[in-house]
Amino acid sequence: MKTFDINNTNKETLKKWYHLLTLGRAMDEKAPMYQLQSLGWSYHAPYAGHDGIQLAIGQVFTVGEDFLFPYYRDMLTVLSAGMTPEELILNGISKATDLTSGGRHMSNHFSKHEWHIENISSAVGTQDLHAAGVARAMKYYKHKGVAITCQGEATTSEGYVYEAINGACTEKLPVIFVIQDNGYGISVPKKDQTANRKVAQNFSGFKNLKIIYCNGKDVFDSMNAMTAAREYAIETGCPVIVHANCVRIGSHSNSDNHFLYRDEYELAYVKAADPLKKFRRMLLQYKRFTEEELTQIEAAVKKELSVANKKAIAAPDPDPKTIFDYVLPEPYQPKVYVDGTHNEQGEKKNLVTALNETLKSEFRHNPDTFLWGQDVANKDKGGVFNVTKGMQQEFGIERVFNAPIAEDYIVGSANGMSRFDPKIHLVIEGAEFADYFWPAIEQYVECTHEYWRSNGKFTPNITLRLSSGGYIGGGLYHSQNLEGALSTLPGARIVYPSFADDAAGLLRTAIRSKGFTLFLEPKAMYNAVEAATVIPDDFEVPFGKARIRKAGDDLTIVTYGNTTHLCLQAANRLADENGGNVEVIDIRSIIPLDKETIFASVKKTSKVLIVHEDKVFSGFGAEIAAIIGTELFQYLDAPVQRVGSTFTPVGFHPVLEQAILPNEERIYQAAKELLAY
Repeated sequence: MKTFDINNTNKETLKKWYHLLTLGRAMDEKAPMYQLQSLGWSYHAPYAGHDGIQLAIGQVFTVGEDFLFPYYRDMLTVLSAGMTPEELILNGISKATDLTSGGRHMSNHFSKHEWHIENISSAVGTQDLHAAGVARAMKYYKHKGVAITCQGEATTSEGYVYEAINGACTEKLPVIFVIQDNGYGISVPKKDQTANRKVAQNFSGFKNLKIIYCNGKDVFDSMNAMTAAREYAIETGCPVIVHANCVRIGSHSNSDNHFLYRDEYELAYVKAADPLKKFRRMLLQYKRFTEEELTQIEAAVKKELSVANKKAIAAPDPDPKTIFDYVLPEPYQPKVYVDGTHNEQGEKKNLVTALNETLKSEFRHNPDTFLWGQDVANKDKGGVFNVTKGMQQEFGIERVFNAPIAEDYIVGSANGMSRFDPKIHLVIEGAEFADYFWPAIEQYVECTHEYWRSNGKFTPNITLRLSSGGYIGGGLYHSQNLEGALSTLPGARIVYPSFADDAAGLLRTAIRSKGFTLFLEPKAMYNAVEAATVIPDDFEVPFGKARIRKAGDDLTIVTYGNTTHLCLQAANRLADENGGNVEVIDIRSIIPLDKETIFASVKKTSKVLIVHEDKVFSGFGAEIAAIIGTELFQYLDAPVQRVGSTFTPVGFHPVLEQAILPNEERIYQAAKELLAY
């Protein structure tokens, strides 16, 4: 391995480094001025004091081979990696031509998608999970390269950083986790953040992990550390932590005042430790450059920055008319079953069989499809409900495998793996039961943001499966519903089939579609006779298309999931007892919602009952009721009514569960009252 020092590094390289260091520092110091002039850059986290390690990260990063996940303080890192001052300023002042997001994402978040300098969020450390995921793809596709992810030392306190490092070590993935340790998490000193003074020591017991310590203030020590880390990760395929000791010369950001928590002695120390000044002194002391030569470089930097500044300021601002662009990508469009119906003659299959056979069919259809989750591939077992039974045996352990009990890692590594190539489609079981998914909600948000935040440059192609709902006597953490809460987050399709054929058709469409889909499965219906249907081998159901399960003229019932069957029972009972002609609409797709079918029915019947298993209070039915009340008020002959669960958790004892969840009798009584209104 080549080593770097002041004597053996050629002059052209030293000149390039000094140019980058000087240019980066000039930009770092100029950034706050844009805010003072009301031009933007309202968030800026100065990097001064991290100069050595950031220069080294960018110099080691290899375009076309590596993926780089810079954090919000990595201005010099991306500049050193090849991004231009103009590109950085466009991000800082949020112009329409900003490469990161076209002004949609916060300033100081730099990326260049075509180079795989990745767009990451403001939630610190989340990118570690993405780095592990993309490294998994590198390993599978035998790609030479590494994933480099950066953060401060305080970020290692986050649980998902631990999950990412643990996962990378377990799977032996070529990830370099760079910890830029400046001693502070905003104003919180390191002693209040971590058990070990050197935070990398918290991970010293991990198998398959190499830890390299370096002086992040020193260019040569940092270059040697990063060069060694990349060579090791490529040669062994295993992860590396590079722990770089830095200083933070300025405040955490332009909204922070470090004079409130740092004394004059500390401030004097960090100022004296300035890496740029040290590097400049070395170049003169070892007679590698003259004062005049360095002054010429500094003058060239001023000119370069001035030109970039003028170009960036002249760039257009974002167009407010574009806010609805890139919320969701266009999905796969069914080519045969365009309305999601089919000839129903033949042998019926239950819902769990429908899911299992569709997964296998789609894995044969696309060899770049992968599946993982908790307990999904253990010998002959395929999850708690055997949905994935037999898949690992057919498609191999590299495509179907178990994940640790780490919901963030399951979802976050899927986000990362899909970054490697858009041909990759992922099916993940986010948790064994939907109720256990909440630890991964941050990564769910990441997935919903990606397409919009990147201005359409990236969307994770993920189908997230969760077994949802009650009626199984499961109680807390085995019987709750999530769709009402998760439907408030734009950027995900949410589907909830009631019958086996819809489960198969929607799953096929989800797996073939670009973008992120939450696929909720009514686990009480997995083996239920009433949910079994005939299923054509190639059945497809489009998103946003409801299905009229029973036609009628007197009352519209809008429902989905487990309660679809209860609604049909109640509707048939009303027809038998008093001739009530009730129309039952199974929406199947929550986002997008088929308003057209609902509206046509309401205009016909003028009375609406909304039924779902989730709580009435703030359940998704509230949104449907609001839409109908706002847009169809003139067609209503009665108030919109709702039936759902009580505003309590779902209890374990059967008596409690029955009192909480909606049942046929409650639906029947509500519908009967509406018919008589």
